[in-house]
Amino acid sequence: YADWCAACKEFEKLTFTDETVKANLSRFTKARVDFTLLGEREQEIQQKYDIPGLPSLLFLRADGTEIRELRVEQFEPPDSFNKTLVKALRVLDGE
Repeated sequence: YADWCAACKEFEKLTFTDETVKANLSRFTKARVDFTLLGEREQEIQQKYDIPGLPSLLFLRADGTEIRELRVEQFEPPDSFNKTLVKALRVLDGE
């Protein structure tokens, strides 16, 4: 997330307010990094996970490794994002 990221704001306004998205997201531990001011910690995260820009929604296993094929790097409306969430839940439940 960053204050200047239009797609991030679209996620907040349109996708994350959807009831099905909220229900599916409730099964995840969520963390949001604010990249508005790119400090040392944010740069470390950006480098560690190879984040080229925003938005970037990553799905991580309990050990911190990313499920790269599920990464979201552009705005997704609720229906599309829900499909991603369902895929993530299947992958994580299968571990």
